[in-house]
Amino acid sequence: MSKHWQDSKEFSTPYALKAIRWVAVSLGRPIARLFLYPISLYYFIFASSQRKASYQYLSRVFKRPATYLEVLKHIHCFASTILDRVYLLTGKFEQLEISFPEVNIPLSYSQEGKGCLLLGSHIGSFEVLRSYAVKNYALPIKILMYEHQAPMMVQILNALNSEVANTLISLDGSPSSLLKVKEAIDNGITVGLLGDRILGHNTDKTVSCQLLGEPVLISSAPIIMAASLKVPVVVFFGLYLGQNKYKIVFELLDEEIILNRKTRQQDIQFYSQKYVNILEKQIIETPYNWFNFYDYWKQ
Repeated sequence: MSKHWQDSKEFSTPYALKAIRWVAVSLGRPIARLFLYPISLYYFIFASSQRKASYQYLSRVFKRPATYLEVLKHIHCFASTILDRVYLLTGKFEQLEISFPEVNIPLSYSQEGKGCLLLGSHIGSFEVLRSYAVKNYALPIKILMYEHQAPMMVQILNALNSEVANTLISLDGSPSSLLKVKEAIDNGITVGLLGDRILGHNTDKTVSCQLLGEPVLISSAPIIMAASLKVPVVVFFGLYLGQNKYKIVFELLDEEIILNRKTRQQDIQFYSQKYVNILEKQIIETPYNWFNFYDYWKQ
């Protein structure tokens, strides 16, 4: 049986994360980035399950066996986004070059007094929008997030900026979480969540979609939530382009998700596959931005 992503433990320690944070803040980004090479090599050598998952994923995208250098580049890309979270959370945006599309769809909705669901994924960095929106845009935003997978990283990084940390709505499956989402949407606030992982081992609330030629399980919760709230759904990517460059991408999934009573399951399947199609297109364009380091196709 394939190991579920929530069964994976944090491959780090509080001391290591605090040391990285100290280096990033105290020594600056150019020097901190030098540390990424030994850190990436360490993970490449010792994080065997993540290394294997990266190899399998890249081989699938490239349609040929991936090389070890490509796997190492994949890990290094992920490490770069983790380092840059420090600068995003501390508001040091001058360290980064962040480009936005000409039309900022969530901001347009917000200016009309409308909330929307911002449906992200583990492609690139969600933090690049959350922190930047809090500091530089009149974009009220909340993030619906499952915190328990990497509690050390969440706690240590969010301690850098309580204002950004307060945008979090904990995704624990309780009615209070859903009520907070509804309250935010009703007040014209954008609510972001990641749609490419399922919670727990219960597959009742999932739908099977085709990604890179094979079936994957996708949570049906975002589509059902959007339909019940009657809000637009916008797909989001915060892509890391190398060095200090990030690119924000928005794509409208639909103005309103409608699930007909007689064709409810087919409608969920349609919108979920539409979301996955957008993911697939982005994965092919920027393969090293995919940060699901587990056997995604056999989850």
